Amino acid sequence: MRNKDVLVKVENVKIKFNLGKENIAGIKEYLIKLIRKELFFQEFWALKGVSLEIRKGEVFGILGFNGAGKSTLLKVIAGVLKPTEGKVITKGKIAPLIELGAGFDMELTARENIYLNGAILGHSKRFLDEKFNEIVEFAELQEFLDVPLKNYSSGMVARIAFAIATIVDPDILIVDEILSVGDYKFQEKCKQKIEKMMKNGVTIIMVSHSIEQIKEMCTRAILLDHGNKVILDEVLEVVKIYEDRK
Repeated sequence: MRNKDVLVKVENVKIKFNLGKENIAGIKEYLIKLIRKELFFQEFWALKGVSLEIRKGEVFGILGFNGAGKSTLLKVIAGVLKPTEGKVITKGKIAPLIELGAGFDMELTARENIYLNGAILGHSKRFLDEKFNEIVEFAELQEFLDVPLKNYSSGMVARIAFAIATIVDPDILIVDEILSVGDYKFQEKCKQKIEKMMKNGVTIIMVSHSIEQIKEMCTRAILLDHGNKVILDEVLEVVKIYEDRK
């Protein structure tokens, strides 16, 4: 990327999924059909040539109705999905809050998962020892540290995932509906943490069904519709077109 202030560059990205056209009862039937070459798929393009640039320190929103390609775009930027066509270039450390709990072992306790997920994010045991109490305090799960995560609610898993991912300021924070998880008090806590990261120059890319959150926190946004870019502009312009399409 020529512009040193550009941390994310998405160039004509297309994502294709092959969807099964028929219901298959089990693995045995699947294998039989696979051997007989009787499996049929339908192509589905989740993204259809999306391009954008996101600069350092921006808070960038992604809008669209269900099936628009919002989460797919986040996953491509995070490196979770590889584009079928086009390319994505990123600079700096990325902290993705996309599929909360994806880096956890649900059979292990919260205590064990702090070290497991922290290691996946590149943190040393020494660093996690130093930050352990801070993570637990933010997640407000002191009483449940030695309980397996399989017994946690989705909101509790979200708390611990957010606390671990944001223990240090990354260069890029990717947020998918995290601010809608948990109770109002915790949502406000997450929002304050993100606002602090914004002041520290962290680039934030977010999806939210709350238009008020997008308007309040984002500077620019993109509107997607069935994988196509409708508009990329200042946030109020994008929100206006989004609301007109409701």
